[in-house]
Amino acid sequence: MANPAHVSRVRTLYKRILLLHRFMPIDLRALGDQYVKDEFRRHKTASPDEVKYFMREWENYKDTVQTQVLETAGGWVKKMEFGAELTEEKLKLFQDDQVGQLYELMRESTKPNRQFDIQEDGPQK
Repeated sequence: MANPAHVSRVRTLYKRILLLHRFMPIDLRALGDQYVKDEFRRHKTASPDEVKYFMREWENYKDTVQTQVLETAGGWVKKMEFGAELTEEKLKLFQDDQVGQLYELMRESTKPNRQFDIQEDGPQK
């Protein structure tokens, strides 16, 4: 049985990330939400070492997105941008399947007609 404190920490991080995604454009939100859900589900049975690294990286992601959201909301930046550069050093730590996932994510997030063609709710014209 998993440690209740750990489960609570994972659940809190997961919910916070999904909450932060609400500030993203709808198509990136859908893509990000699906990716987060898949990754957290995929790591339910990870080893303790993998879990440490997983949690650290997702905490860093949450902190980055949170900072970007706050900067945008506060008016410190004019254009809303999300994400961060991935260093070559970090990329070398990825396993082959992770590099493949990253490539697919990059392709999906940069193509003009994204898979997630979602419309915002709004008044009917």
